[in-house]
Amino acid sequence: MKKMSSRTRVLTGAVAVAAVGAATFGAVSATAAAPAASGKAAPASVSVAANGKDTRQVDRLTTAAATKAAQAALNAANRAGQHVTVAVVDRDGNTVVTLRGDGAGPQSYESAERKAYTAVSWNAPTSELSKRLQQTPQLKDIPGTLFLAGAVPVTAKSGPVAAVGVAGAPSGDQDEQFAQAGAATLGH
Repeated sequence: MKKMSSRTRVLTGAVAVAAVGAATFGAVSATAAAPAASGKAAPASVSVAANGKDTRQVDRLTTAAATKAAQAALNAANRAGQHVTVAVVDRDGNTVVTLRGDGAGPQSYESAERKAYTAVSWNAPTSELSKRLQQTPQLKDIPGTLFLAGAVPVTAKSGPVAAVGVAGAPSGDQDEQFAQAGAATLGH
């Protein structure tokens, strides 16, 4: 029997792997599409009654509104001659938009996001939350938080929907003033 070349063996192996893969994909696809044993197809989704018992509607800040707030905070900082980063997070603490101003320090990016996350998590300005550390110092150990002044929550119907966080000014009080300027644009 004649020995196959390396090239032929590689090509033959690749064809075999592709054939096995196609057969497996076809079997999985056929199984997923097969009707239930009773002869009735399974529903595509299950619907719950929207009676407020099993569901909850939540307000969320739009990307456009988050960008407007971030830009307003950055503009306030620029007018004051400060180089900052502004982050806006949603009600779950996920970053919606971050604007890093010209000349902002590298640490300001993460700090702005963490401040905003902290403010929305407790629905309070971080300047107030930093005071709570005196009574409960272990709060600082919660992952993702930063208990420094510089962020304010944004509320709708008495609940947090977002937060604006700012970092990079010489003081947290200045950061928080800029964050407040950004949040204030959302009330109009």
